[in-house]
Amino acid sequence: MRARRLTRTLTCIAALSLAAAGCGLSGGSDSGDATAGGCKVDKGNVGSGKLTGDVKGDITFQTTNLKKDFGGYFNGVIAAFEKAHPGTKVKWIDDPGDATFTQRLVADAQGCTLPDVVNINVNTAIALTKNGYLLDLDKKAPDAGKPFVPALWKSSMYADASGTKVHSVLPWYSGGIVQTFNTDLMKEAGLDPAKPPTTVLGLFADAQKVAEASDGKYYAFLANPQLRIPADWQQMGIKIFSADGKKFTFADDPKTTQWVEAMTKLYKAGGMPRDSLSSTQDPANVFGQGKLVYGPTNPNFLRFIQQNNPSVYKKTGVARFMLDDLGHTVGAPQYIGTAATSKNAPTALAFAQFLTNAPNQLEWAKDPNVVIFPSTTASLDDPFFQSVKGTDPFAEARKIVASDRKTATADEIALTPGELNAFSAQIQLAMQGKKSAEDALKEAQSKGNELIEQGS
Repeated sequence: MRARRLTRTLTCIAALSLAAAGCGLSGGSDSGDATAGGCKVDKGNVGSGKLTGDVKGDITFQTTNLKKDFGGYFNGVIAAFEKAHPGTKVKWIDDPGDATFTQRLVADAQGCTLPDVVNINVNTAIALTKNGYLLDLDKKAPDAGKPFVPALWKSSMYADASGTKVHSVLPWYSGGIVQTFNTDLMKEAGLDPAKPPTTVLGLFADAQKVAEASDGKYYAFLANPQLRIPADWQQMGIKIFSADGKKFTFADDPKTTQWVEAMTKLYKAGGMPRDSLSSTQDPANVFGQGKLVYGPTNPNFLRFIQQNNPSVYKKTGVARFMLDDLGHTVGAPQYIGTAATSKNAPTALAFAQFLTNAPNQLEWAKDPNVVIFPSTTASLDDPFFQSVKGTDPFAEARKIVASDRKTATADEIALTPGELNAFSAQIQLAMQGKKSAEDALKEAQSKGNELIEQGS
């Protein structure tokens, strides 16, 4: 459940196949006396003034690849809503969530058939908000943000057609991030599992000790830079993009050079497997073999280790992720949007708020088959997240992430595959001693900006 790019909108041509002004989303001829994204809608759906109307009638609710595993939960939520609001009917559909998800949803929007309530990711939220297809909650539901973690709500804003940032979506579930490590290997390397690093460069300093002590028997972590960027850079407070999001700026920050030099030093010292520089091997598997000191940062990884490598799980430590210069963790939740084109917007908004309320989010988070974290303050305050018994790594991770979610923001950066490959290729050259860190970063930034101009 890692995030997608937040710092700049999707390009019109490549990502959404939209044309004309404002990416040119055009609508059909639905009846109404106002327009949203070119679609004719009830005037109460747009403009100023709180959304009013009876909660009744039929709506369509779309999730993304959730029906197979969580049908019981969602059918229960729907039944509870319909019981609380006699005369309502919620039709649930589930999109497979494949590579063409955004394009399909945009096509629905263009045809004025966007589902009334829809589960979307960041990129899709950006596109639909920009073109007027989602309710402006600041105007239509001014109190909508009250249940949610303040930092998460504040950062979940996207630009409308005028460029003004608005709340157009309700934060839903997200993943988390923690440090994981093999406590036995840490001790063997002379490190104290009770004192994990608090900065990214502090992690590299500890990793150097691993390289010096391990003699190739085990390693700090894998070498492929794709596993660490841009997450490390963001936690270090490096400005990856310009303020307007139109170009990369990471090469201009001396801290990025320090990071590449630290990667290079560790690689040369043997702190990373030589064959992992460009390898796509899964670090979870290597950690499970007892060959890595530091494991993946997704709490779901702990479930994998518990089930597949119980002996390693018993000696797996968990700690808060390095907050570094950023001062908090970041994430990009899945969102719930209400269509401005809905013919039954009051009911759609009521269901969106019901689905994302604290009790319903908490109930789903308790499902043993899912590792997710809610976006409401009350859910995160529940004993399920706060009362941890024993020393079980997964339970400890749940408590850590729940605490961090209270200050987390929704501005996690994810690079496109092309950008990630271009940056990694240059950093790999630096790690091999074929380029200086400065030259590698300059070239990486130049290639990244070329991709932006091409509409990557």
